[in-house]
Amino acid sequence: MGSLEDKKRKGMVFNIQKYSVHDGPGIRTIVFLKGCSLSCRWCSNPESQKRTPDLAYNVNRCLSLAKCRRCLDACPNGALSRKDDDTLAIDRTKCAGCSMPCAEACPAQGLLIYGGERTVEEVIRIVEQDAAFYARSSGGMTLSGGEPLLQGEFATALLREAKRHRLKTAIETCGMVPWETMEEAAASLNNVLFDIKHMDPEVHKANTGQTNERILDNFRRLASGFPDLPILARTPIIPGVNDNEAAVRAIAEFVKPFPNVKYEMLPYHRLGTQKYLFLDRVPPMGDIVLDKDVMPGLQQAAIEILGDRVQIPH
Repeated sequence: MGSLEDKKRKGMVFNIQKYSVHDGPGIRTIVFLKGCSLSCRWCSNPESQKRTPDLAYNVNRCLSLAKCRRCLDACPNGALSRKDDDTLAIDRTKCAGCSMPCAEACPAQGLLIYGGERTVEEVIRIVEQDAAFYARSSGGMTLSGGEPLLQGEFATALLREAKRHRLKTAIETCGMVPWETMEEAAASLNNVLFDIKHMDPEVHKANTGQTNERILDNFRRLASGFPDLPILARTPIIPGVNDNEAAVRAIAEFVKPFPNVKYEMLPYHRLGTQKYLFLDRVPPMGDIVLDKDVMPGLQQAAIEILGDRVQIPH
């Protein structure tokens, strides 16, 4: 595919985050694509799950609706109404296909739109603004989500164009995508961050909505088919799901045969809670917290199997 065709390819992006140091080597710009093939109970990016834009409402920024009706007047579909407590009610079933002029009309940014269409050319232009930082730190562009490879044509076009601009590339993936898409992406990647949440397919399904057979098969094919591609297998440690040595040891044994794979565990956090509330959704994990004493034992269990291939987050 030619460069011009790649540059004009469009996709749904919900954030471009600069100066990240946790999502691949060096200083990176993360491009977050909308849409996910899983529905993890602990997801910290609920705005990433749908392929289409989401309308969010931050009640703490909202001016009094008794005094300011700009969003109500701007809504073309009657999706907004004032509740008795002077806050906004949103019927999101009426927002499908709408450009959501209500958000632009809000003077206090009480209404936000998560997600907008961008071209590959636009994204690369933003990413390249920090090229000097990438050069000094061996950083670059990381695609994340959601699951970025659900927008396969856009994601692979982004990766190809980044390589044409001599940008180093990485991707964060849950692996629940067609192998052909992952294989195409791998040809333009310098690093892969691949989530492995649990080895038991039924536990996996109960907590993510899908079993893990395709994920594990894609991991095997990627690690063996691209032996020179550095892969970081990552496990979010979730209370009551995989916060035990048996679960971690099973994952460590799975990745052990692949010398190009390192392993990292990430402690569960509740940083996405506020975004659920903005979307009028109940956080699925509630008030659960991870026992702070759990991680050292799990890290030691993994080290016993993988040695120095285990990375300890700072």
